[in-house]
Amino acid sequence: MTKAQLFDQIKLKRSFLCIGLDPVLENLPEHLLDDEDPIFSFNKAIIDATEDLCVAYKPNTAFYEMYGTKGWNSLQKTWSYFSKDLFTIADAKRGDIGNTSKMYAAAFFNEERSGMGFDAVTVAPYMGSDSVVPFLNHEHKWVILLALTSNAGSTDFQSLHVGGKNRLYEEVIARSSKWGNSEQIMYVVGATKADAFESLRALAPDSFFLVPGIGAQGGSLAEVCRFGLNKTCGLLVNSARQIIYAGKGTDFAEMARAEALKVQQEMEVILHQHDLI
Repeated sequence: MTKAQLFDQIKLKRSFLCIGLDPVLENLPEHLLDDEDPIFSFNKAIIDATEDLCVAYKPNTAFYEMYGTKGWNSLQKTWSYFSKDLFTIADAKRGDIGNTSKMYAAAFFNEERSGMGFDAVTVAPYMGSDSVVPFLNHEHKWVILLALTSNAGSTDFQSLHVGGKNRLYEEVIARSSKWGNSEQIMYVVGATKADAFESLRALAPDSFFLVPGIGAQGGSLAEVCRFGLNKTCGLLVNSARQIIYAGKGTDFAEMARAEALKVQQEMEVILHQHDLI
């Protein structure tokens, strides 16, 4: 999916919501546990209830890998179920030496090889350009580089000053902009770091930011949008637990929809305020 196509979906759905599909068996509604594939049943119901309110889904692969081959099969089935007009993100946080990254990229981008053809994959940039470029070699696919994450420990390294005035997360954006362009690279910027959005947007004026941390982690959508929006929206704001675990009964999907609708309606107002729709 190109950036223009993604923005078209944002305008059509009046939303820049990304929903994280991070299922844990112990947290699923009890009536699903007897299904042949409870995780896929759960994901399918969430997708059916919310796909008109969001533009992207982001399965975190750890929540599937922990169940071995059964979990991987659930991930493949989930990817196959996504509509083609949705932006799909494999939240795998990969990154290794070139040959290994080439294999990681094929695992998530090469449908013929792996049974999955996600639009994007999250990548850790700290092994440098040769660990990232193999992901960039896939046409019309995206790398989403970790820049400034929402977890408390992000300050251990990401906020350190390096070689001058830049912090490490700023240097990640400055250097990686030479490896690819805003049609290939997005950045993870946590909603809990809203005070950094102004400087990051100055470094990457045309790029999309994937923004976790809204909802359960306490990030403010309004604060993120204050400096994060650009002329093509430039934000995919992720929410997982707040939406997918809104209910645990037989009406869990309807409850998830109600939570997603609240976020979508807030986003619609913001998009209107910034003359993006």
